[in-house]
Amino acid sequence: MSLTSRGDLPGEQRTGEADAGAPAVLAAYAGLVRRRMLLVGVLAVLTFAALVLDIATGPSRLALSDVLAVLIDPHAGDVPSRIIVWQVRLPAALMALLVGAALSLAGAEMQTILDNPLASPFTLGVSSAAAFGAALAIVLGLGLPGLAPDWFVPVNAFLFAFGSVLLLQALARMRGTGVETLVLFGIALVFTFNALTALIQFVASQEALQQLVFWSMGSLARATWEGLAMLAVILAATLPFALGASWKMTALRLGEDRARSFGISVARLRFLSLLRVSLLAGTATAFVGTVGFIGLVGPHMARLLVGEDHRFLLPASVLTGALVMSLASVASKLIVPGTLLPVGLVTALIGVPVFLALILLRRERAS
Repeated sequence: MSLTSRGDLPGEQRTGEADAGAPAVLAAYAGLVRRRMLLVGVLAVLTFAALVLDIATGPSRLALSDVLAVLIDPHAGDVPSRIIVWQVRLPAALMALLVGAALSLAGAEMQTILDNPLASPFTLGVSSAAAFGAALAIVLGLGLPGLAPDWFVPVNAFLFAFGSVLLLQALARMRGTGVETLVLFGIALVFTFNALTALIQFVASQEALQQLVFWSMGSLARATWEGLAMLAVILAATLPFALGASWKMTALRLGEDRARSFGISVARLRFLSLLRVSLLAGTATAFVGTVGFIGLVGPHMARLLVGEDHRFLLPASVLTGALVMSLASVASKLIVPGTLLPVGLVTALIGVPVFLALILLRRERAS
C-alpha cells in the first residue's frame, strides 16, 4: 500500500464514522421531539380532566353523572341543575382555564424577552396598574364617557394594564436601555401603582373599600359569557403570533448578540412580545382581578418538562397555567366547605411552595 493510500485512510475512516453517527443523532433528536410532544399531550389530557373536576365541584354537591348529563344535553335534569351548571359553574371553570392560559403565556414571553426568571405580569407592574384602574372605577366611579357603568371596572383595569406595558415598551425602545433597566422599571411601577391604590383606599367608603379589596383578591364569581368570549378571542388572536415567533425566542435564549447574528431584530421581537403580553395580562386581570404566581410558576413548570425550545415551551406554558388555575379553582371550593374563596388567595398559597420547590430543584440540578 502506498504512502498516499495510507494517508487517506484516517480521513476516510473519520468520514465513515461521521456518516454512521449522523443517523444516531437524528434518531435521538426525533425521540426527544416525540417525548416533548407526548408531554404536551399529557398536559392537555390533565387540563381537560381538571376542567371537568372544576365543573363537578361546588357547594351544591351535584353528582358527577348529573353534571355530565347536563353538559351533554342542556335540557337534561331539573331547572336548578341546569342553572348551576350552565350559568354558574361552567363560566367560572372556563374563565379559570382561559385566565391561567393567558397569564402563563404572558409570563413565558416576558421571562424570555427580559431574560429574567422572575418576570411575570404580577411582578412587573401590570397587575398593580390594573388594580389601580379598578380602584378608580369602584371608589371614584371614573370611567370612559358613554360606557355603561357595569363595564367601568374591566375597561379601566384593561386600559391601565395596557398603559403600563406601553411604558415598558417605550423604555425598551430607548437607546442604551438594557434588560436590567426594564426589570427595575417594572418593579418601580409595582410600588407606584400600589401606593396610588392605597391612597384611593384611604379615602374610600366602607362599602367601596370592601368591593375593591374583594376585587384585588381575584375571583371567578364575576365570570360572564361576554367576558369569556372576549378573553377567548384575545388568546386565540395572540397565540398563533407567539408560536410563529417561537424559533426567534429560542434563539434569544442564547443571548442578544447570538440572536442578532441570526438576523433577528431583537428590538422588534421584544416590542411585539410586550404588545401580546399587554393584551393577555390586561384582559385576564380585567375580568377576574389580581391573580398572582400563575404567570410565574406556569412557565417554570413547563420549562422543567419540555426545556427551552419555545415550539414546545409556549404550548406547555399555556397548558400548565390552565391546569394550575383550574386546580386552584377546585381548591377554592374545597378548602372551606360551603364557602367560595377568592382564587387569588389560593394561587398565592399554592404558588409560594411550588415556586420554592422549583428554586430548590434548579439549585440541585446546577450543583
